[in-house]
Amino acid sequence: MSTNRQHASAYLQRLLAARSPEELIQQLQPHTENPAPKVPGGSHLTDEAIDRRWELLPHAAASREALLDPQTLAHKDAFKRNIENFIGTVKVPIGLAGPLRVNGVFARGDYYIPLATTEAALVASYSRGCQLLSEAGGCTAILLNEGVSRAPGYAFRTLAECGQFVLWATAQVEEFRRQAESTTRHGKLSDVRITIEGNHVYLNFEFTTGDAAGQNMVTLATEAICAYIEQHSPVQPQYHFVEANLSGDKKASAQSFLLVRGKKVSAEAILPAELVQKRLHTTPEHMVNYWRMAAMGGVLSGTMGVQGHYANGLAAFYLACGQDVACVAESAVGVTRFEVTPSGALYASVTLPSVLVGSVGGGTGLPSQKAALAILGLGGPGKAQALAEVVAGLCLGGELSIIGAICSGDFSRAHRLLARGKAAHHAAQEARPHG
Repeated sequence: MSTNRQHASAYLQRLLAARSPEELIQQLQPHTENPAPKVPGGSHLTDEAIDRRWELLPHAAASREALLDPQTLAHKDAFKRNIENFIGTVKVPIGLAGPLRVNGVFARGDYYIPLATTEAALVASYSRGCQLLSEAGGCTAILLNEGVSRAPGYAFRTLAECGQFVLWATAQVEEFRRQAESTTRHGKLSDVRITIEGNHVYLNFEFTTGDAAGQNMVTLATEAICAYIEQHSPVQPQYHFVEANLSGDKKASAQSFLLVRGKKVSAEAILPAELVQKRLHTTPEHMVNYWRMAAMGGVLSGTMGVQGHYANGLAAFYLACGQDVACVAESAVGVTRFEVTPSGALYASVTLPSVLVGSVGGGTGLPSQKAALAILGLGGPGKAQALAEVVAGLCLGGELSIIGAICSGDFSRAHRLLARGKAAHHAAQEARPHG
């Protein structure tokens, strides 16, 4: 993380323009006098606890009115399992993208997809891509694999002790399974992977989690396994941690392409050249030219995967539908591929190996998010696999739209019209989206 010498020099000059070096050093020292009061109340959502938190914030009447409106106050009890130090809610605009026709193993039909965002042109872009796919007969989407992992790490004194431990642990898988599944009705231990690095051992436990995204579920299940290991292992580790950063939790990693975290899904479509020209104002050949150059750009910049902007659609979808938005960091790892078919049509596909979505648990039961899932018809038990296939179709639509916009020269125009407030109503309907 180096900084160019000229940039560093110019930055230091700006810092020292209004203060001496001694004053700057003093400003950066720890100051322990008169600490501010702690935020009171923890997870309590009583009126009294909420009032006490707002009392910490002087001159905050306007903020309180915006964040703690009457509807939020009426629904406050619904938030008790999802928030601490509660003071209100943030309202994010939500729009509909679609219709998206999905011909999947679990998702079948036409979907209007709620997307919550503050970024103008995003919903328009994804909506255009979804409509294009629907006009071509829909996208094929398949859930390929699923599993959520948690990877505790153990430190021993020597490699020999690691070997003893691994020899014992490999014979304990059935007992590990019993311990894990005693904590949950829905989680099942499906696999264990072992990694040795020096005198460290990582046990990567992979679970299926039913219709929940399942991150808390697998943490509690792994904790139970760790407790069993602590009581019964013939060689005791010096120390251990329930998660040693090998699972890939909430970060992009190459491991995503080798294993699965969440749900691995792929979606594809074949778009006739005439439809590409009519709706995207470009050609399949030119879109493949862009995809090829962009793929090389991704390689040169060291990105994980090769895709245009999965994170845009995923973040908006996760926020609207009660998913863990931080999981976009790993869910947005994937590959987009475009080809020209022998008949001159455009073949387009996306593969996302780490889509972490659930139709139950987490934020899916909150009032707004539950309503958004109801729009999709994908809330509640038995819907998580379909939800993942719809997400794949959404990402495919987004890739088609943004790449079409870049190829046709409409990319900047859409932002100029929609993001700067200069569009007439008809322009908003017809604009070429987004990135």
